[in-house]
Amino acid sequence: MFTGLFYALRREGVKVTVTEWLTLMEALARGLANNSLTGFYYLARSVLVKSETGYDAFDRAFLRCFAGIETPPAITEEVLQWLENALPPLKVDPREKNPDLQWDLEELKKMLAERLAKQTEEHHGGSQWIGTGGTSPFGHSGYHPAGVRIGGESVNRSAVKVAAARAYRDFRSDETLNTRQFELALRRLRLFSTAVEGERDVLDLDATVEATGRNAGRLELVWTRGRKNNIKLLILMDSGGSMNPYQRLCSRLFNAANKSTHFRDLQFYYFHNCVYEVIFKDPFCIRKNSLSTYEFLRRYGPDYRLIMVGDASMAASELLMPYGALDWGAENEEPGLTWLQRLAGHFEHSVWLNPIPKDHWEMVEGARTIGLIREVFPMFELTLDGLHAAIKKLMVKK
Repeated sequence: MFTGLFYALRREGVKVTVTEWLTLMEALARGLANNSLTGFYYLARSVLVKSETGYDAFDRAFLRCFAGIETPPAITEEVLQWLENALPPLKVDPREKNPDLQWDLEELKKMLAERLAKQTEEHHGGSQWIGTGGTSPFGHSGYHPAGVRIGGESVNRSAVKVAAARAYRDFRSDETLNTRQFELALRRLRLFSTAVEGERDVLDLDATVEATGRNAGRLELVWTRGRKNNIKLLILMDSGGSMNPYQRLCSRLFNAANKSTHFRDLQFYYFHNCVYEVIFKDPFCIRKNSLSTYEFLRRYGPDYRLIMVGDASMAASELLMPYGALDWGAENEEPGLTWLQRLAGHFEHSVWLNPIPKDHWEMVEGARTIGLIREVFPMFELTLDGLHAAIKKLMVKK
C-alpha cells in the first residue's frame, strides 16, 4: 500500500527505512490516520521524517504522489454557476468516517464524471451531488476527508493543499544559508579545535581520578588540551561579475563571520574570478588597496584555515593562460591555476565553497573551470549540508 510514496520519498532524499515503513503500515491498520488524507499526511510525516530539515522533501514527495485532487478541466460553466451561491462552510468532526472515501485518485475522477452525467441542477448541502456546504466528495465549502474542491476557497485544507504550501522549505539543509545558520556552522570550528588542536597541558582531574582508581590507587596523571581558541581563519571571496547574483548570500557569510568571537584570528580578502599576483583588501578589487599574493603567503602561515568562496565559473583562458586576467592592470605572468595550486599547497587546510548547486556544476557555462578547480580544492556547495561537510574537511590535514 502507498509504495509509490515510499519510493518518492527515497528519490527526494528522505531516508525511510523498511522498519519505519512497516510501522506506518501498522499505524494505518489501527486507524491512526482517521480515514482521511490529511490524517495520513501528518501520520506519515511523524513516522517517516526524523528531522525538520526533511519536511520540505516530504512535502514534495507527498505532492507528487497525491497531486491531481483538483478541478478537472472538463467542468462546465453551468456547474460552476451552480456553485456560486454557496452555503456557509460545514463544520464537521474530521474523525467522522465517510463511506465515499476513496484513496484512488483515478476512482475519484471516475466518480466525478459519473455524477456530472447524472446531475441536472444546482445543489447545496447533502452528501451526494456536486454542490456546496455538504459532505459530498465534490464541490466546496463543505467537508470530505479526500474530496475534490471545485471552485470556491479551501476551508479545511486537504492534505495535498497542505503539502503544496511547502511551509517548511526554509528548514531544508540543502538550501542556501541565512546569517544565523552561518554563525552556528562556523562555531563548529571552535568545537573541533578544542578536541584536536594544541598541546595537552591542562590536568584533567576527573580522568586522573578515574585512571588512578583503575591503577589500584597509584597516581596516574591525565593531561588534556585547554579550552583555548586556536582556530585562525582566512576567507577569500570572489567579487563582481558572475558572483553578483550571490551578493546577498556572501553578505550573510561576511556578517556571520564578523559576529563570530570564537576565532583566534579571522581575515577577509577578495579576488575577481581567480587569484593572480595580488589579493584585494576590499570587494571593489582596486589594485591600490591590494596585497601581493607572495606577501599574503608570508603573512599567513600554513596553520590558517583557508576558505575560498566563489562560483569558479570563468573563461578557460582566465584560469589556464598567462595574461588571461580580465583586470587590465594585472601582470598575470603565470596562469591563475598556478596561483590557486600555490595557495592550496601552502595551507594545510583549505576548501572551496560554491554558491552554484552541485547538481549544476557539470552543466553551467563554467563547467570546465569548475572541474579544474575541484582538482585543486575540495569543493562544496554553499548550503548548510555543504558547509558542515566543508568544516569537517578543514579539520583534516591533506
